[in-house]
Amino acid sequence: MPENVRVAGLRRPAVKAVDDVEQEGITPTLSRNMIIKNATAEDDPFLRSAGELRTYTGVGRGVRQRATRLEKSFKGGGGAATTRVEEPQVTGYGLFDVLLPPYNMDYLAKVYEASSVHHSAVNAKAANIVGLGYLWEESDKTKAKVEDLDEAKTAKLRKKIEKARMELDNWIAECNTEDDFLETMRKVWIDYETTGNGFLEIGRTKIGVIHYLGHIPASTLRIRRLRDGYVQLVEKEAVFFDNFGERNPNPVGGDNTPNEIIHIKKYSPTNSFYGVPDIVSAMSEVAGNEFSTRYNLDYFENKAVPRYIIVIKGGKLTPTGERAVHEFFEAGLRGKHHRSLVVPLPADDKDRKVDVEMKPIEAGVQDSSFSNFRKANINGILMAHRVPASKVGIVEGVALAVSRDADKTFKEQVCRPEQRILENKLHKIVKEVTDIFFLRLVEMTLTDEDTQSKIDERDLRMQVIVPNERRAKLGYAARAGGDEPVDLKAQQAADQKATGQKSRARDAERSANATDSAGEARNVKGEGRTTP
Repeated sequence: MPENVRVAGLRRPAVKAVDDVEQEGITPTLSRNMIIKNATAEDDPFLRSAGELRTYTGVGRGVRQRATRLEKSFKGGGGAATTRVEEPQVTGYGLFDVLLPPYNMDYLAKVYEASSVHHSAVNAKAANIVGLGYLWEESDKTKAKVEDLDEAKTAKLRKKIEKARMELDNWIAECNTEDDFLETMRKVWIDYETTGNGFLEIGRTKIGVIHYLGHIPASTLRIRRLRDGYVQLVEKEAVFFDNFGERNPNPVGGDNTPNEIIHIKKYSPTNSFYGVPDIVSAMSEVAGNEFSTRYNLDYFENKAVPRYIIVIKGGKLTPTGERAVHEFFEAGLRGKHHRSLVVPLPADDKDRKVDVEMKPIEAGVQDSSFSNFRKANINGILMAHRVPASKVGIVEGVALAVSRDADKTFKEQVCRPEQRILENKLHKIVKEVTDIFFLRLVEMTLTDEDTQSKIDERDLRMQVIVPNERRAKLGYAARAGGDEPVDLKAQQAADQKATGQKSRARDAERSANATDSAGEARNVKGEGRTTP
């Protein structure tokens, strides 16, 4: 996106990439201590001096004057200045009155790329929480209005509702010409899981209508101490963002109509401003996996142990031969495990016979070190995320029954609560556009299509729902007569009643003899019901 682009009638700075992961080495060094307030000015632009920050684009006159006053407070006349080393340097945190995060945000973002298990767990949560799609579900107000109308007026209202649904689809597609809505939400949620903070940007037209939804990297934003907005520093540019729905004065620059932000944070009792990601509790496991991997890599890169050792009896190598053998083991074999060595031996004579014997040293299979340690670390990372092993591609030793129970727990205790919180935040945006619909995120399903069709059939026969309600969940348009309950014939109604109440002798007997695990997967051998 070019610089100075106009988004929704407002100026939005180009979101440039944050400093890349350090180029030297495969991954940054992992350690729990590195995520605790030890960022440098290179990876945290807010730690740069006030004198440098006042030259940034977007910094207003008031901030420049404040930076000058802060610098002059440590100077005297005639070029004299304080030499106290204990006086802290004035940085962007004091200049913009923003708060320091409890952990190094830039490092937390890098851990996402450094740990394969953490990377997979974050992607699994993002895919099942915001990546399965969304539906425009009719609001309670709309449902109540439909129920109060007669059939003719209901059909007319249904047409208006379907037209409004299509207009909403077009609106949300036009809110970002570069990224799809689900793609934007996936970026926000990955930030939320990796740094504990997700930021959704909202831009308005000149008349105040929402017409832009985008993602801002969490590592570039800081929260104002007064909770009146956010400040972003990227590539020598400073931008202020307001809280959604508020009109706070811009303390950074002269833009009186800044874009707004909805902050999604992972709550932690240790900080009331910033969120803390789940991975913080498992940073020791992440570091342990990285160190064990590095140990194994060092072993294979620097290994200098031959497969066989040569034992010579009754002979002596020449000085040239000894030198060649020493050079082979010292320099020629390191990191090159399958080289051959030719040993020059003296000829036999009548008083002495030379024997050569090859003794194996590492003839067996070379296993990796710390296998159990790595498995324990992987379990610790997944436990912190509360993600089942099967969701990150681990299938070894995972039984079907255990996997199904874990998926159910993952859906009900992890995905569904997060979806409800996010839906309520997104509804703040939707209700400014329409009150007809509620944006509902699609939940992960634990039933196949055949089972779901049977559930729908029961609900329709028992008149729990009407056909149009089910069609709306499937994303289909309403049809005429679909707002009336399914009218069963006399025999069908009698059969439905008998089936529901299990009044038939055969049905009652089948129900009484059914196992407790009906409809569930089989238990692993030894984990089922046992008798004394």
